[in-house]
Amino acid sequence: MSSTPLEQDRPGLMELVASSSAQSRVAGAPERFRPYLWILTGFWAYVALSNLLYANNMQASLSAMKVEHIFAPTEARLLQHLFLYPVFILCMWRALRTGWSPLWRALPIQLGLAVLFAALPAPTLAGCEHLASLWFGTGGPHMHDMSGWSDFMSGPEIPIWLASATNSLVTYCFGLALVTGVAVFRQLRDAQLRSSALERALTQAHLATLRMQLSPHTLFNLLHTIRGQIAWDPPAAQTMVVQLGDLLRRLLTAGEREFSRLADELQFVTLYLELQQKRFADRLTVIVPPRGGVPALWVPSLILQPLVENAVVHGLAGHEGAVIIRVEYEVAGESLLLRVSNTIAAGREPGAAGIGLHNVRERLQVQFGERARFSAAPEGTQLWVARISMPLLRDGPEPARAESAP
Repeated sequence: MSSTPLEQDRPGLMELVASSSAQSRVAGAPERFRPYLWILTGFWAYVALSNLLYANNMQASLSAMKVEHIFAPTEARLLQHLFLYPVFILCMWRALRTGWSPLWRALPIQLGLAVLFAALPAPTLAGCEHLASLWFGTGGPHMHDMSGWSDFMSGPEIPIWLASATNSLVTYCFGLALVTGVAVFRQLRDAQLRSSALERALTQAHLATLRMQLSPHTLFNLLHTIRGQIAWDPPAAQTMVVQLGDLLRRLLTAGEREFSRLADELQFVTLYLELQQKRFADRLTVIVPPRGGVPALWVPSLILQPLVENAVVHGLAGHEGAVIIRVEYEVAGESLLLRVSNTIAAGREPGAAGIGLHNVRERLQVQFGERARFSAAPEGTQLWVARISMPLLRDGPEPARAESAP
């Protein structure tokens, strides 16, 4: 089945997965054709008015030279355009339904419609002249007043009919070009809207997938931490289970939102690092800004959690010494700078970036594009620093603001 402008001018995502039956397309055609009907009606009104003004002006000029009855009376021309209007609309509707693909099948139909319409104005005007003379008493030459076919062929009617057909063909082509252009414009507009909707849906699904990747990774590491406490310090393990429950509740809540307040993100990483400190109390020192003095800024949900988790895992690996983890933020103009640093074993070679760092980089790319930057690399011989630079967000989304309210 060929694809036509009229068939494709239907917004919605269902067109991307299935096509309707021929019966349903025909049933819905009047509703889809309505915008074109108004355009064609305005175009035909313009054609009728311009033809009437041209004929009246020319007849007035000829009358000044004592030449009468060259152009049909105004009443006859009004009736002509009135009778041709439904034919014009019907031809345009059929032309839009036919479309232009495949060309070998559509072109004969389009040419047939154009020729059919072009052939009608001259005989229609002759009939309207006769009706005008009966209804309004207007006189004038009548193209049908011929005694036979030979008189029609040998008289002036053939050149007049050809001239009328040529003019009507040009009018028809202009009308067809107009509605085809409008149909193509609407098709492109709707395609862009569908593309934008799909892109937004894909982005949301992508971000949701990235956030969901954090939960099992975090839970896995924390369960190992608690397991290490059960054998030799059960009360501490019980306390950690309660804290883990609080952490998971915050994790699930934050994972449902695209943005969270910076203060909530810092509170989340503080809770996570406190759990890790219970296991490595003699080795792990944590420095996090107090929640009370944090400005009302917004960041992607769970954007800091992979960084502090990476700092714990890789900071403690490879040596038995003390580790200092520091979380900092800074407002620089219209940018927010986030920094997570941790000490590492002297001379330790940096390993491959894990899932957490890839996650952070990908989320920043999806949400901010080139406006955000992320880096994670050693500084000197005993320090690893992860940096995020992102646009400063002073106003968060309304749903997130309501959910984050204490």
